[in-house]
Amino acid sequence: MSNPRGDDVAPIKVPGGHVFLMGDNRDDSLDSRFSVKEGGIGFVPIENLVGRAAFIFWSTDGTAEYAKPWTWFTALRGGRIASALDGQSQ
Repeated sequence: MSNPRGDDVAPIKVPGGHVFLMGDNRDDSLDSRFSVKEGGIGFVPIENLVGRAAFIFWSTDGTAEYAKPWTWFTALRGGRIASALDGQSQ
C-alpha cells in the first residue's frame, strides 16, 4: 500500500536522547515521520537501541512487486548489495 503522506515531510527537529528511524519501505512504513498517535513509532529513545545496521542486504528500485518474485531481480540495484553503511565497501 502506498502512503503518500510521508512523501513530503517538513524538516523535523529530533529531541535530544532520541533518534529518527526511517522504515525500509518508505511509502509503506509508519516510522518516525509519524507520531504514535498517528500509528507511527515517533522518535525512539536511544536507550531502546540494541544494535546497528552494518550493510545493505537487498535493494530494489521500487518497481518490484511482492507477489511477483520474478520482478525482484529486474528491479535489483546490485551495486548496493553488501554495501557497508559506514561509508566503506565490504
